[in-house]
Amino acid sequence: MGWQIHWLRVLSNKPPIDSKIPKAVVSRLSLYLRELQQLIREGIPTISSTKLGRRLGFTASQIRKDIAYFGQFGYPGIGYKCEELVAEIRSILGTDRTWPVVLVGCGNLGQALLGYRGFSTQGFEVVAAVDVDESLVGNTIEGIQIDRLSRLSEIVREKGVRVAILAVPSEAAESAVEAIVDAGITGILNFAPVTLALPKNIGLVEVDLARELEQLAFSVLQKDES
Repeated sequence: MGWQIHWLRVLSNKPPIDSKIPKAVVSRLSLYLRELQQLIREGIPTISSTKLGRRLGFTASQIRKDIAYFGQFGYPGIGYKCEELVAEIRSILGTDRTWPVVLVGCGNLGQALLGYRGFSTQGFEVVAAVDVDESLVGNTIEGIQIDRLSRLSEIVREKGVRVAILAVPSEAAESAVEAIVDAGITGILNFAPVTLALPKNIGLVEVDLARELEQLAFSVLQKDES
């Protein structure tokens, strides 16, 4: 998933990263971050590029080359200090702070996302949820009370929200996106199964679960035939 840097850089107002950096490199940063965090949980303070690559299925040279795009963080004879490199990668990604998030769309998928604990561990806090369905408005799910979509601009101002998760049906996506943009949100994580056309100042990540399963199915078939 080579998308994380773009929208977080738009949100964080940090200087843009060199556009020549391949998207695949950006994608692997998140993999490195997750693995380094796991190493810390295991009580491992340092790791070499060789060992890190072995855990992730990459070569040591690939690890070093990827990380070198953003600076020199290794130590001769030691490798990488896990906590230090986690801090650096989080700074690069823009997740070295807490981002308030609003969920737009509280159907089955939206409710599942409200219960996902991984957001908070990586610096994202869902602080509000909105929907157009009056049967949902007023309900509380995972401690978040669902509000009306029409109040989105007010919620954004009150809570300082700059990120929205879009989890609406395809037919509702266009109107929901208009409300999101009008509210001043500058980053959208889109779970709606549609391609969105947005202003250039809006960071966008599109997560198409069906497409990912299609790719997985293809991979399984290729392995069956090999």
